[in-house]
Amino acid sequence: MTSDLLIKQAEIVLPEGELLLGDVLVQQGKIAEIGTALHSESARIIDGKGLTLLPGVIDPQVHFREPGLEHKEDLFTASCACAKGGVTSFLEMPNTKPLTTTQAALDDKLNRAKEKCLVNYGFFMGATADNLDDLREASPACGIKIFMGSQHGALLVSTEEEIEPIFAKGDRIIAVHAEDQARIMERRKEFAGISDPAVHSQIQDEEAALNATKLAVKLANKYQRRLHILHLSTGIEAEYLRTHKTPWISTEVTPQHLLLNTEAYEKIGTLAQMNPPLRSPQNNEILWKALLDGVIDCIATDHAPHTLEEKAKPYPHSPSGMPGVETSLVLMLTEAKKGRCSVEQVVKWMCTNPAKLYKIPNKGEIKIGYDADLILVDLNNYRPVLKENLSTKCGWSPFEGWELTGWPVYTIVNGNIALDNGQLCTDVRGKALTFES
Repeated sequence: MTSDLLIKQAEIVLPEGELLLGDVLVQQGKIAEIGTALHSESARIIDGKGLTLLPGVIDPQVHFREPGLEHKEDLFTASCACAKGGVTSFLEMPNTKPLTTTQAALDDKLNRAKEKCLVNYGFFMGATADNLDDLREASPACGIKIFMGSQHGALLVSTEEEIEPIFAKGDRIIAVHAEDQARIMERRKEFAGISDPAVHSQIQDEEAALNATKLAVKLANKYQRRLHILHLSTGIEAEYLRTHKTPWISTEVTPQHLLLNTEAYEKIGTLAQMNPPLRSPQNNEILWKALLDGVIDCIATDHAPHTLEEKAKPYPHSPSGMPGVETSLVLMLTEAKKGRCSVEQVVKWMCTNPAKLYKIPNKGEIKIGYDADLILVDLNNYRPVLKENLSTKCGWSPFEGWELTGWPVYTIVNGNIALDNGQLCTDVRGKALTFES
């Protein structure tokens, strides 16, 4: 049951980035009042002194592995990790077993999430070469996911002839994993027999990414179709979008592509392997500039856990992907404390813009009448990322040992406290997100 809450004397990040040292009253799961010296006879008081109140993070790209791959992660463990990391809503990808390509598979995920998730949830429909009707009609879905490369089986839709009909009909947002599968396959032959995981960034190179992004942009512009380019990884893509992005095109970047690069292979080996791959330090800098300039619209994690046993396999048998929902916010807030960006910009990239891009009503801002998805973070203390403290089932992070600040102290989901002074409340359940047409 939702109880009323009164958060007192927090530094509140309001819409448009203004700061207020004050209070927020939560009633019946909604933000009821924002001000100073607020009072309530019945609400639970949360002392926000010394803490910063942010809207809950919306992570618009995760892989939570259920159903079918629960040995890596499941909806309960992943949502616990979300609550620990300040993520109050997520949008999850279709490459589970079975694939999320039908209404029945979507319904199954929604039912599982209702039973298991501490935070709010939405799910993508996966495009195949022959499920156009499902892509248009399945509901409620946050969007359509196209794997243009780095995939196999039915979810690989890699040629223009296969992709164009998806853009041509319907109006639902299309999110693309933009890598050129034909180029990847050619380069796999060229680099065959090399077991150094660093070769991954050469096989799935910058040109493979740019080729696919250009094709997606071409089709989006031809049909004026809403396009979101997932996990932008290269400077050349960012610069291409700087001059070719139209009002119906958006894009995102992961903390990994901002903060890690090809030097990570020497330090953490296959734990640094992901799709699209990590790039050079120069690409980090160009992506940061594009994010700060507004070419990149938001931040997502692409949380894609694998077990340490799986990751220990020699390349190329090691799987690509890394966890991220527990560390994304603190990584970005730590960068804000360094002066690389502001806390207000982090809120825009991780809370406000994902809600706008996916048309999720009443989320992403601290505003009267909005859902009480809120996080109180501590920007005054640093602590390291330690695997023994992680809630993700895979039990590791590429950022192990990094000293970070901004760790959530309280995470509130629809007015319910999911993280209470650092302790998970595992009986809280989130809700299915809705998406405006």
